[in-house]
Amino acid sequence: MEEPEPRWEGKATAELKTTAPDQVWPLLEDFCGIHKWFPDLDTSYQVEGEKGKPGLTRYCANNPGESGVKWAKEKLLTMDPIQRCFSYEVLDNNIGFNSYVATIKVLPVDGGGCRIEWSFASGPIEGWRSDDLGSFVDSCLQFMAKKMEAAIKNEDGSSCG
Repeated sequence: MEEPEPRWEGKATAELKTTAPDQVWPLLEDFCGIHKWFPDLDTSYQVEGEKGKPGLTRYCANNPGESGVKWAKEKLLTMDPIQRCFSYEVLDNNIGFNSYVATIKVLPVDGGGCRIEWSFASGPIEGWRSDDLGSFVDSCLQFMAKKMEAAIKNEDGSSCG
């Protein structure tokens, strides 16, 4: 009998102290607009399915660098605008993701800000350790949170620029 593959699991959080959940949620709810926020991602577009509905599939890719284009097709599994959360899975990809599923939530925090939680479960990725994946998710989330907060501040005119 074969041993089941180990699962890598983790969670990253980013707090946006001055940005309300209802300001951040629309940015994340746009499943095919991830390239606006995710580091080093140059394109993301709808491949199939209906916008905002489970089954929606996006194609994401970076510009080819020295190691060539990195790409993934990702499928929306759940979308809950009331609870401000969604989950997705990575399908075909050339990055090494194997059975990767993630859930992203936008939660209110005291003082009017919000916290973004990104939890994941994945099969092992060749050439990576479990900690590497956790660090990658955390650094991506911190980058996204800063970029979203800056965009929202610029949008509402509350900062000079």
